[in-house]
Amino acid sequence: MPENASTDASAKAFTEHRSLLFTIAYEMLGSATDAEDVLQESYLRWSAVDPATVGHPRAYLVRTVTRQALNHLRAAKARREDYVGMWLPEPIRTEAGVSEDVILAESVSMAMMLVLETLSPTERAVFVLHEVFGFPHGEIAASIGRTEASVRQTAHRARRHVHARRRRCAPGSDATAQIVRRFLAAAATGEIQPLMDLLAPDVVVLSDGGGKAVAARRPVTGRTEVARFVLGVYRTATAATRAEPATYNGMPAARFMTDEDLDWLVAFEIDDGRITGLYGVRNPDKLHHADAVRTLDRGGPQPWKP
Repeated sequence: MPENASTDASAKAFTEHRSLLFTIAYEMLGSATDAEDVLQESYLRWSAVDPATVGHPRAYLVRTVTRQALNHLRAAKARREDYVGMWLPEPIRTEAGVSEDVILAESVSMAMMLVLETLSPTERAVFVLHEVFGFPHGEIAASIGRTEASVRQTAHRARRHVHARRRRCAPGSDATAQIVRRFLAAAATGEIQPLMDLLAPDVVVLSDGGGKAVAARRPVTGRTEVARFVLGVYRTATAATRAEPATYNGMPAARFMTDEDLDWLVAFEIDDGRITGLYGVRNPDKLHHADAVRTLDRGGPQPWKP
């Protein structure tokens, strides 16, 4: 194939599957920045290959991204051990329609991403590829350099681990968005009771400032403590700060803007009409690219190999 034609074919194939590849990398890494780095590295590897010699470009690209993401994840695990305060995933702004795919919406939620952090890199790769994307054990084995029997055992162990720790929450919807709007209105009044009425008894706040912004370094738990914490945050906010409802990680969220800059992002976990969790990200390193709306994709009903 002529060089220009080969380059065009490579770019076309990569673009066609980019949303799927980004979603895989993000779910494995919990960082949109790292996921983009993985895609860049994977594209460079892909562009060095003549696509005419690859029977199944989608399978080839998924394997390449999986291997690169595993390398990044192993390095990230070591860095996160030294992280200042609580670590939360880098939030991604998602389309409201992502909640129509229940599996996808749950898999990118803050709660699930934190559960995935408790898995080993190999367990996380296997769980994400099999449970979220439906790829068969044999193809996963080829991607991560393990036997199919080993992958099956890893999948069983990871699934049991995740299911024991997963939290119930409703995906983003008009109803959950309304609860967030009521929460913001209640917090703005400065009165504690209207706020407590929206909180579950065991509600928890997790905050990530990364040592670069003011944030609670330990979880805040319980309806009363959380309500007081929220009101305290509101009292310290400047008059220029405003809250905007949004959707992040498939969850209802609020963007706290100060002079057009995103200062704080909070994703809300809601179950049975009550707020059960608030995930607040203030680390500026995780908010630089939080305005871009990401298109997520599980690859539809296609199998690993077309």
